[in-house]
Amino acid sequence: MTSPNLDDFAQFAAVAEAGGFRAAAQARNLSASSLSEAVRRLEGDLGVRLLNRTTRSVTPTEAGRRLLDRLTPVLAELAHAADDLVADSDRVSGTLRLNVPSIVAWHILPPITAQFLTACPGIRMEVIAQDELVDVLAAGFDAGIRYEERIDRDMIAVPIGPRQQRFACVAAPAYLDRHGTPRHPRDLAGHQRLGHRFASGRLAAWDFERGGRRYRIAPDGPLIATSMQMEIAAAVAGLGIAAGFEEFFAAELARGTLVEILSDWMEPFPGPSLYYHSRRLMPAPLRAFIDFIRTRDAG
Repeated sequence: MTSPNLDDFAQFAAVAEAGGFRAAAQARNLSASSLSEAVRRLEGDLGVRLLNRTTRSVTPTEAGRRLLDRLTPVLAELAHAADDLVADSDRVSGTLRLNVPSIVAWHILPPITAQFLTACPGIRMEVIAQDELVDVLAAGFDAGIRYEERIDRDMIAVPIGPRQQRFACVAAPAYLDRHGTPRHPRDLAGHQRLGHRFASGRLAAWDFERGGRRYRIAPDGPLIATSMQMEIAAAVAGLGIAAGFEEFFAAELARGTLVEILSDWMEPFPGPSLYYHSRRLMPAPLRAFIDFIRTRDAG
């Protein structure tokens, strides 16, 4: 087997991730023909087909997918190594890629991001909101933000944002006037419960706890959505009861278009943490972000 060219590996990864030669060519400012030649050369060197090509799509073969899974973190590490070389002590540069839950992207990260990018203008951030768990390293991210019960043991966690959060159960005053106000989680059985479905297909259950007693309620109402905006709008319209992070409903609660119910069954829990692999060389943009978070919290 001929020893492959490292650049051919990068070109293959670009095509596989973009889903086509034209898209990859535009992203990398190269010609589609040069990318095609690089992939053909790599397939010849390795002696295996890496991409399935049709007139409508380009997708990795099983071998191509295995190679891509191995290449993604390696190429990201090489990019970070280059970032570290061009960065100096006064101005860190490079890209910081984060995978975060939607609650963090919506309510926690925006002010932190604005302050950080102002303080470090040489850094570019890419923030992907995703509520399901992913392997951040395999997916090419520098770090993730999650809640402590979802952080693996071989990760280092740094608190970010509020130290405590809570869920809230809410409804429109008009809905409660028509149907009554639940006083106990068991009372929800007779109410319209608006639901949230994750991208994976899993339906989010409602958890209540007080004094060691716990109840889990499944949503069952006129709306199940993957969009919290739709769920909030439906609750404001009086279609039923909604539940989720308290921050999601803050504006409507302040306006009075929604009111909280069963608040004594919503105990607080620890806020989110930024996490990254303990055994991985830390790229300069991530190091700068962690230093910024710690300095911000200390102030």
